[in-house]
Amino acid sequence: MPTVAEQLRVAREAKNLTIEQLAETTKIRSDHLRALEEGNFNVFSAPIYIRGTVRIYSNALKLDTRAVVAALDAELGRTERFSVPPPLTDQKKTILDAITLVLAKLNWKLGLVGLGVIIAVLIVGMSLWTWHHHKKSDPVKTLPPAVYRPATSGDTLPLPKR
Repeated sequence: MPTVAEQLRVAREAKNLTIEQLAETTKIRSDHLRALEEGNFNVFSAPIYIRGTVRIYSNALKLDTRAVVAALDAELGRTERFSVPPPLTDQKKTILDAITLVLAKLNWKLGLVGLGVIIAVLIVGMSLWTWHHHKKSDPVKTLPPAVYRPATSGDTLPLPKR
């Protein structure tokens, strides 16, 4: 499989474009484009600049950008300067690390508004549920059975006059 540098150079030549034309189109310095076509990644200070430049360059040439960047990542992994650094610790990531990462990425302002909306919906829902059940319940059914107890004083109420 050809290297990324060869893919870029062949694609540019197939479209009959010069380095200067591509530099003007992509707004990438011509010395950076030449370095990419030569496979000289030492011109760049960090892998992110290489990836970004290759992505823009391959888009301008109408190449499959994902495939080109994947090939570039494989090439950079074989270099000593741009390979992925080893992890700082030998510890495996725990579930607590994953939760902490998710919480760190949250937009707390939006999260608090969302939490307030959820709490308000729960309060309204519980209130409606309580009101509905209170309305359905008959307070007379919950009373104990009545017992007749005659008055002990013997007094009775007067009869109404006709």
